[in-house]
Amino acid sequence: MIDHLICDCDGVLVDSEVIADRVMLEALTETFPGVNFKPVMKTAFGQQTSRFLTHLETKFGIAMPAGFVDTLGARVGRELARSVGPIAGVRNALQRVSLPVAVVSNSWMERVRASVQRAGLDEIVGERLFSAEQVAKPKPYPDVYLFAAKTLGVAPERCLVVEDSIAGLTAARAAGMMTIAFVGASHIPEGYAHVLRQSGVTRIIDSMDDLPALVEAGMRGEFRGVQS
Repeated sequence: MIDHLICDCDGVLVDSEVIADRVMLEALTETFPGVNFKPVMKTAFGQQTSRFLTHLETKFGIAMPAGFVDTLGARVGRELARSVGPIAGVRNALQRVSLPVAVVSNSWMERVRASVQRAGLDEIVGERLFSAEQVAKPKPYPDVYLFAAKTLGVAPERCLVVEDSIAGLTAARAAGMMTIAFVGASHIPEGYAHVLRQSGVTRIIDSMDDLPALVEAGMRGEFRGVQS
């Protein structure tokens, strides 16, 4: 049985990943004009920004300027506030779900809150917002999901999570939660659903219209304990 629905934010509630990646690439190219970051940007998918930038420092032998993470975060935040939109059909889908809904993200809390507001989900989610900045380790570690479950007062195995990234799905499963993979955001690469299926993920949707029925199936116990 399922008691709580938990959604990732970027790529599940708002179509923000493609915007954030574009702004990050622009900022990196301006800062390090001799480095071609474009081929590695796809590896940012699902990663916390600070961890991805650390990876770039090691890969290219560079050092990010002091305060670069905060400057980049502010720049991304301004662009998201100006242009990000909700995932098609997400508000209607969540209104049809007969479970409380929480949001768990690797992004900063300020950005998560702004995204939820922009998607028109304030009344649905309320204050059930959780960020990786509240725990020691971000996704793919389970810390933020376990923290959310403890705060919400619900057993992890009675939570159903909607995620778009392998890192997020890994984190939720490691926390003992069941998962649904959403592959309908604009940043999702071609063939991604096939990659997920090869990794053992079976519950995959590309439209939010399919979410309510799948959640109801989980509530009826039809997942039979299969995590994903």
